[in-house]
Amino acid sequence: MGGDFGPHCIVPACLDSLVEYPSLQLILVGQPSVIEALIAEHPAVDRSRLRIHPASEIVTMDERPAQVLRGKPDSSMRQALELVRRGEAQACVSAGNTGALMALSRYLLKTLPGIDRPAMVTAIPTARGSCHLLDLGANIDCSAEHLYQFAVMGAVAAEALGIVRPRVALLNVGTEEIKGSQQVKLAATLLQQARELNYVGFVEGDGLYRGEADVVVCDGFVGNIVLKASEGLAALIVARLEALFRSGVGPRLVGLLALPLLRRLQDDLRPARHNGASFLGLQGIVVKSHGGAGPEGFRSAIRRALAEIRENLPQRLHGRLEQLLL
Repeated sequence: MGGDFGPHCIVPACLDSLVEYPSLQLILVGQPSVIEALIAEHPAVDRSRLRIHPASEIVTMDERPAQVLRGKPDSSMRQALELVRRGEAQACVSAGNTGALMALSRYLLKTLPGIDRPAMVTAIPTARGSCHLLDLGANIDCSAEHLYQFAVMGAVAAEALGIVRPRVALLNVGTEEIKGSQQVKLAATLLQQARELNYVGFVEGDGLYRGEADVVVCDGFVGNIVLKASEGLAALIVARLEALFRSGVGPRLVGLLALPLLRRLQDDLRPARHNGASFLGLQGIVVKSHGGAGPEGFRSAIRRALAEIRENLPQRLHGRLEQLLL
């Protein structure tokens, strides 16, 4: 029921995902009358793989996490996480209030042993493929130990998704050892001592997009700004190219020739393709969809949850944490 568009976006995305993944089963948590009306617009849907779990309350995007924890026991967000806690669902995907989702996830699912705080991670496009960036906003102020834990979790997640010995780096204002805040320097010292990790040092913002690392770690304040700036820049590049190709007869002819390449660029850069941030460090799978994402973006978030289910990511994390945490 959350996000900028609520069930009017999420229900169609879920129905399309059922078609895309024949083994997928979905539980839609929220107000049954609203959800049923939207499902009725798609009479061909396979209802045998879809059920509705009622929840009478909705978490709004501006509510404080503490208020949601105390005052909304029957919210769709809480009920969805309860299904994961009880083992009735293998993952929760939500487009709702990020702070409330994180607070409820920590309260209901708990963190893995050795992890103080969960971290939000997503894959962003780079010149060499993609890079796992964390934290994306769940933890604004982080100690060196938190950054170290994020690095461990990011490395294990990258391995689970097919990257052999992922290169781990700290996002910093320079690559020299003397650069950066005190906590970043201390985190670098911890990572240098972790021989199980393939730590490659500091990386700057431009190095992030050149693909100099497979996992890049920062606090949530920095990570959220990087993510939002990246989305804005991608939209600007595409808009500028389109404007240039419309600026005259010659550019229009060039644009017609370049149209297939432009469409491929749009496809590679559009945020919807990379939507879905995982809450790493929980004893369950939770994926946060961007609140402003459309149906395509929400399908990407479901796709990420499916990948983590296939790889049994929380259990894999748990199995490696004892080896890697100091």
